[in-house]
Amino acid sequence: MSAILQSLFPQPPIAPREEAHLTHLGTERIDPYFYMKDKEDPRVLPYIQAENAYTERVLEATKELQETIYQEIVSRIKEDDQSYPTLRHGYYYYTRTEQGKQYPSYYRIDQESFETKWRERYDQIEGGELLFDVNAMAEGYEAYLFAGYSISPNNQLAAYLTNTTGSYAEFDLRIKDLRTGEDLPLQLSRVSSIAWAGDNKTLYYGLLDDTLRSSKIYRRGINDLASELIYEELDARYSCSISETKTREYLFISTSSSTTSEEYYLEATGEDRTPKLFLPREQDVRYSILTHRDRFYIYYKDKTHLNGMLYSADKDQVAQREQWQLIVPHRPEVRLDTLGIYHEHIVLEERREGLSRIRILSAIGEELTTLTFPEPVYTLSLKGASDFDTKTIRYSYSSPNRPTSLYEYHLHTGEQHLLKQQEVGGNFSPDNYVVERRWVKASHGDVSIPMTLLYRKGLKRDGSAPALLYGYGSYGITLDAHFSYSVLSLVDRGFVYAQAQVRGGSDLGEAWYEDGKFLQKKNTFTDFIDCAESLIEGGYTSAQRLAAEGGSAGGLLVGAVANMRPDLFRSIIAAVPFVDVVTTMLDESLPLTTGEYEEWGNPNEQAYFDYMLSYSPYDNLRAQAYPHFLITGGINDSQVLFHEPTKYIAKLRSLKTDDHLALLHMNMDSGHGGATGRYDGIRETALEYAFLIYTLGLPLR
Repeated sequence: MSAILQSLFPQPPIAPREEAHLTHLGTERIDPYFYMKDKEDPRVLPYIQAENAYTERVLEATKELQETIYQEIVSRIKEDDQSYPTLRHGYYYYTRTEQGKQYPSYYRIDQESFETKWRERYDQIEGGELLFDVNAMAEGYEAYLFAGYSISPNNQLAAYLTNTTGSYAEFDLRIKDLRTGEDLPLQLSRVSSIAWAGDNKTLYYGLLDDTLRSSKIYRRGINDLASELIYEELDARYSCSISETKTREYLFISTSSSTTSEEYYLEATGEDRTPKLFLPREQDVRYSILTHRDRFYIYYKDKTHLNGMLYSADKDQVAQREQWQLIVPHRPEVRLDTLGIYHEHIVLEERREGLSRIRILSAIGEELTTLTFPEPVYTLSLKGASDFDTKTIRYSYSSPNRPTSLYEYHLHTGEQHLLKQQEVGGNFSPDNYVVERRWVKASHGDVSIPMTLLYRKGLKRDGSAPALLYGYGSYGITLDAHFSYSVLSLVDRGFVYAQAQVRGGSDLGEAWYEDGKFLQKKNTFTDFIDCAESLIEGGYTSAQRLAAEGGSAGGLLVGAVANMRPDLFRSIIAAVPFVDVVTTMLDESLPLTTGEYEEWGNPNEQAYFDYMLSYSPYDNLRAQAYPHFLITGGINDSQVLFHEPTKYIAKLRSLKTDDHLALLHMNMDSGHGGATGRYDGIRETALEYAFLIYTLGLPLR
């Protein structure tokens, strides 16, 4: 197939320019597209619409391929399916999907009926109580997010959160009477978290401010005319939330920045209006409290114990550090990820060398057993249990070539059995694929970067195969190698699919995260470059066949890398990318900005400003050749506002010296996560994959 060139297509849209002179700490920046942040500017939406139309025109030749990929992915999923039910306070709850429907439906069935009739054939449940039919709720809306629900202690009311914008931030609260199926009159907007009091008539909830920071906690009776403020977080770096404890004795208010936390508790009676502090906040100290009927457990980490420790203390001695009893010490090589506290057991999910394991202790910290797994790369997720007195826990397991399996483990007997395995259609067999883990020597620092590869058996390592390298590397988020229905459509076409666990994530512990933030952020980018070079040197691909992808902060990653080493990649997908770093971080009116100071640094300080400016993808675009680019966005995005990808495409196109494509695909109905319906989401994936195949010069089939 001949090379795809921009010059083969009509002239792309040209954005109007209006230079804004931005001066900060003695440095002047000229931004010709600064005006694009104003959605009401009459130039902005027509330009975005023109870009969308242009992208559709350029990718017209891939329409059949997009449909083929879409049908492939759909053929692999089990369209009519349901989750394995989970027990919560006398009912088993589960979700069900149906062929052709975008959204799941939520059900429950009473404990006795399930355990006597359906435990061995859970997927055949009849007569379950329908709680929420999200497809019916979403009728008439282009986007619809159902963000979950909370059941009252008496099992009669359900508080639930929704929005019709696709934004991940601003949700509306309603309360459904499960006896009548009708909503109560109470409706609230901008709710961030919810918790029921034990009286079944009082609700505590968090509320967002104008910057979309959850800053206040309120108490309200479901029949009251007004809410009562019980907590306000005044520090703009912190966000707060309210939650119920497993024992239902307390409600917890948690407030935290990315580095520091503080917790309060309320009696769960519904009468308590005065939060009681556990431990006062201390910079760079994070802790959380877990309840046990006769004691509290404290997860604790600080600058010298980055991977976390676990203590216990009597309920009246939490504030007295000298009275704490050490249960799990700090280990430099092991990160403490997830904790489950039950009547007779402590269950830990730990991470070592980028892989998870499950450890089980007695309630007083005695070592009982460790669950390990033999595969070189996998994803493990501890599901725990909602019942404090449980005798069993659940966990899910998957790898790039093995679909997700849900297991139940008996804490007393050690027996475990498979509850449900993800079904995959389309003649899938795990034996057709190779999963490989490579350690790449970093060019900056004495470390090695883990990278996971998935490819079909029989791969010739002669540099001829196409490859997609994916990365993220921010906020301490781990990039686990899980099974994907979608990526098989690339791998089955000969792609090598690679995930780089670069610094900035916490894949190798919290020190790995610390080494990829603040004034070490560029380690994230050089790690990704090192992984790309390793793929090429290892014969897995070549620079002419290598693509990169990253979304959100991962969009920052691929944007920075494109400026630094455009020669390494043929094509790049930047999904909802955070690329205008300096301008965004200087605007405290924008969502998330001040809280992000503890991730990127405060640009009002010279050192951080200069460093941000040195890597900000938008500010460092210049006259040079770039790879093919597909940039996506969401018009209602609350995390990365729509103008960032819009400005980026306009500036990129005005400066680049190559004849490659630069395309923008803006979802005009949704936000950060793209299309909200499952089938619509698959179509967006199909478009992105078709773009890769097209621009890498592969056959359109």
